[in-house]
Amino acid sequence: MPRRPDGTKSGLAYSVALCLVVTFAAPWHVEDTAAEDLAAHAPTSLKEEMFVQIGGIPQWITIKGDDRDNPVVLFLHGGPGDTLSPYADAMYGGWEKDFTLVQWDQRGAGRTYGKTGPSIESTMTMDRMVQDGVEVAEFLTKHLSKKKIIIEGGSWGSILGIYMIHTRPDLFCAYVGIAQMVNWQENLSASYDRVLQMARVSGDQESIKALAAIGPPPWDSIKKWPVYRKLEQAYQAKLVTAPPAPLKLSPEYASPGERAQYEAADDFSFVHFWGLTLAGPLTKVDLPALGTNLSIPIFIIQGQEDLTAVPELARCYFDSIKAPQKRFYLVPGTGHEPSATSLDLMMKVLIEQVRPFAEG
Repeated sequence: MPRRPDGTKSGLAYSVALCLVVTFAAPWHVEDTAAEDLAAHAPTSLKEEMFVQIGGIPQWITIKGDDRDNPVVLFLHGGPGDTLSPYADAMYGGWEKDFTLVQWDQRGAGRTYGKTGPSIESTMTMDRMVQDGVEVAEFLTKHLSKKKIIIEGGSWGSILGIYMIHTRPDLFCAYVGIAQMVNWQENLSASYDRVLQMARVSGDQESIKALAAIGPPPWDSIKKWPVYRKLEQAYQAKLVTAPPAPLKLSPEYASPGERAQYEAADDFSFVHFWGLTLAGPLTKVDLPALGTNLSIPIFIIQGQEDLTAVPELARCYFDSIKAPQKRFYLVPGTGHEPSATSLDLMMKVLIEQVRPFAEG
């Protein structure tokens, strides 16, 4: 998912606002009781920004939507440190008419990291992150008076989302995976092979030598990662033809201090979830090992040209899943990052395929 500016403004006052908007007009007289009834059923918009106590620490959550009665979508960002909050208005703002949208800066990321700093180092574990996600879902169901919510996870968030489903399926009415990761080591090996193949086809001797120097994964040093990542991104850019997703930064996240803090959080999350020897929690992920019987509908949207979460692995995992309903979508011309095309498809899937489960 997109890389965001980092950090929390110190001294910022965060407000929690609930706006009740009631507008109606008629040329005839409306009895007081009728007016009260209309007001009681008018849409209640939501715009809340707050720290919520999750997993023993304050974690940053925003809730936005035009109608409180709409289904709730909890977005699980990638990284683990790549929060979506700074870009959410540009990417998803138009969705607020149909859904209540929740952004959450996970443990060690964004404004949550800005509040705690590195003091949470010892708690950066898979189990703790999954339990955090469950607690956020529990908070949302109570706070917004919902029985269940929708979760949408991208990249690392697609891993976290599957773990959450296995842990507490009763909290969720459907799952939408974007750039679905499956097994970190297998994903990396498949990606390395494809980049090497592309370099050979294009006669790119410099890239071939660089890839040969670090050798195929698994790797035991974080120093090898940026060498490979630079080449992967270069070849990814050559494959992507779909128009990019809108990544305009929201003004409240644009200060130099905010950006610096978000960068610090990104580095912190990378070190503790990837590890200096690439042996951190993320490198041990193997979703099929959790089991493939899932009790909620599953929808996976994959970029056809994704070199990070290669679509072949995602499709193989999808085919193994047993679920009440499942659909797999391949987006042409799209890589690992969301495109305008994939965002349009995500919205279409949410409205046409997912929403009925939230309303049922």
